[in-house]
Amino acid sequence: MGENSMNRRRVLILGGAAVGAAGAGLVGCGSSVLSTAAPSSSPSSSGAVSSGSGQCVLMSNVTEGPYYLDGALVRKDIAEGKKGVPLTVRLTVQDTTESCAPVPGAAVEIWHCDAWGYYSGWTAANPGGKAPAESEDTSGADDKTYLRGYQIAGEDGVVEFTTIFPGWYTPRVTHIHLKVHTGGAAADGSYEGGKVNYTGQLFFDDKYGEAVYALSPYAQHTGTPTKLADDMVYSGGGASDGLMTVTGDTTQGYTGTLTLGIDPDAENAGGGAPGGGGQPPSGAPGGGNAP
Repeated sequence: MGENSMNRRRVLILGGAAVGAAGAGLVGCGSSVLSTAAPSSSPSSSGAVSSGSGQCVLMSNVTEGPYYLDGALVRKDIAEGKKGVPLTVRLTVQDTTESCAPVPGAAVEIWHCDAWGYYSGWTAANPGGKAPAESEDTSGADDKTYLRGYQIAGEDGVVEFTTIFPGWYTPRVTHIHLKVHTGGAAADGSYEGGKVNYTGQLFFDDKYGEAVYALSPYAQHTGTPTKLADDMVYSGGGASDGLMTVTGDTTQGYTGTLTLGIDPDAENAGGGAPGGGGQPPSGAPGGGNAP
């Protein structure tokens, strides 16, 4: 393992180690949360949103990790031409203080790595295993902005992103980073003001990564991806810990869905580690060796 890879592993371990200390700020409503159809905006007669379990289960904030960047664009399609298996991410934001009613205007921000395990803004960070250099990518994507973006929820609390299935990097399982903001507004193509109510991550059952990573361009990154059971952040709680319900296949693409609930009065400074999950890894812009 190269020095960059070891440094990156240490950064992520330090960020993940503090997950348990994070404040509770999100709920997942059931283990079978949504179908591929858009959810209803009306709460059930019992005052809780109908779901597989019929309950709203409190979730905790987790580390944002070291690859967060301010100023992501408000847009539905975040792929910027990056190659990979198509993925639609459909999330519903609900207010846990108001019987899981939708939260119109909530801004959901996501970011994730590309098919070879690289994040925009951090393309010198070694993803582990053996991967082509990010400079070999021919998609034309902007290496400062790809696979990052905001969507602002409508009256039904729903946001939807078009992207690609994420690649993997050592030592993390396949995941998508997530923040939910309220109180701000779209401005100059991004989102400004307000506060972060939740910082979390979205996960996939291992079988989806196993199918995707056998295909190009993912297969050009060789090594051993981490399984859910071995991940330092995912706690094994299913939907309540960010495990999405996934439909589709590698030919037509996948759709991942999850219902999120927030307390709009809560504020989260950046997840489960001071400073938002560690310092940038060696080789990344503005980075240095992790502590």
